[in-house]
Amino acid sequence: MPSLNDVTQRHTDLSDADLDRLHLLLADWQLLADLAFSDLVLWLPTWNGSGYVAGAQMRPTTGATVFADDLVGTFLPRGRRPLLDEALELGRVVRSRTEHALAPAEALPVRGEDGRVVAVIARHADPATSRTRGRLETAYVEVADQLARMVAEGSFPFPGGLEGLDSSPRAGDGLVRLDVDGTVTYASPNALSAYRRLGLAADLVGSRLDSVTRQLVPRRGPVDEDLVAVAGGRTARGVEVEGKGTIVALRAIPVLAAGARIGGVVLVRDVTELRRRERELLTKDATIREIHHRVKNNLQTVAALLRLQARRTELPEARGALDEAVRRVASIALVHELLSTTPDESVPFDQVADRVLAMVAEVSSSEGGVRPTRKGSFGVIPAEVATPLAVALSELVQNAVEHGLGGSPGTPGSLYVVAERDGNRLQVEVLDDGVGLPPGFDLATSERLGLQIVRTLVEGELGGHLVVEPRESGGTRVALEISVEH
Repeated sequence: MPSLNDVTQRHTDLSDADLDRLHLLLADWQLLADLAFSDLVLWLPTWNGSGYVAGAQMRPTTGATVFADDLVGTFLPRGRRPLLDEALELGRVVRSRTEHALAPAEALPVRGEDGRVVAVIARHADPATSRTRGRLETAYVEVADQLARMVAEGSFPFPGGLEGLDSSPRAGDGLVRLDVDGTVTYASPNALSAYRRLGLAADLVGSRLDSVTRQLVPRRGPVDEDLVAVAGGRTARGVEVEGKGTIVALRAIPVLAAGARIGGVVLVRDVTELRRRERELLTKDATIREIHHRVKNNLQTVAALLRLQARRTELPEARGALDEAVRRVASIALVHELLSTTPDESVPFDQVADRVLAMVAEVSSSEGGVRPTRKGSFGVIPAEVATPLAVALSELVQNAVEHGLGGSPGTPGSLYVVAERDGNRLQVEVLDDGVGLPPGFDLATSERLGLQIVRTLVEGELGGHLVVEPRESGGTRVALEISVEH
């Protein structure tokens, strides 16, 4: 199904400012459909005036849908729906006298930045809905009619109307209607229940919503002007209020007629459970970061103890084994250090690779002066992949220094780590220009502990593929390919 941008670019001559205005309208698309108990279709006049193309469609959550199929991208010739033609030409809301569901019950002109009509909204309502309206449904439809008039006048939606809320209330969450003074004329059962949880004992109808809200959620210090303006229906934005362990989101929509405010609508939603879960996630995230931090500290302590033991060991073989253990532990600690500072369980692996190469450069300063270089980017890698990959990379570059470049004493060698990322596939090459592989080398039968560790990690734990082969220009090429899917 094409997007609004696609339809606009292919079939209309609307400007970028007009398109921005339409996107602002679509941000409140669901609210308009729910209040009217209707399917909404946004029809865009074509560039040559021959008809309309459906640019967007919305189904109500408060009632049955009229259209089972998607209409976006559908062409409608001029004259096929006279209601649309009339709304486009007259620039006002036009209602139909028929009750056929597939024919629009109402057409609303949509104005662009310069005030001209750039689109028409067709409202398709199920005829059965209008015959079964109670008090709640009647209030919804009356608000829908007011907003429809504001859309036709170009005063709705408001720029920044969702500012201050990251979970905007919907019509079914709770609705309060206010007169021009901010007095409640109607409150839906869900809205009243939300205020009951805040501590309200009386009825909302007949009271000033801003005064009631301010009393239920007292704050120290000066009065919160945003709270008063939103609860009074005077400013188009949102706030959250908290009292008696309940958190309620409020979103105000001033109701205008000919540019003058005649009342307001406040949408109400109890977001207590939502915020509780968000806080639990934040607590869990902080706990995980603290665990990674402590693991990193413990690994560094282990590495320090191994390093101390190595210094006191006189046997060269034992000292070398302890030094290798220190390096492997330090590689794992690097990953946990980054995990303790990242917002999710993923690692920007370029930092790990650079630290590993820096350690190699430090160790090799007395073994010929290797110049390790990284080319390409590893990207962000999930934690379960980052730890074995860090150990494998450390083993490979250290192996290149000790066995490949170490065979040419006094001659500076070059060591390259090349990373190529293609979606969820990662290929890493470790290239050196040293003495190359020994005669008859076979990875499957090699007894080098470092290569055995790398093979186990790459092929066993990461499910990847490992290749060790001589380079045509001299030296050794080690390539591994793994999947980095979460």
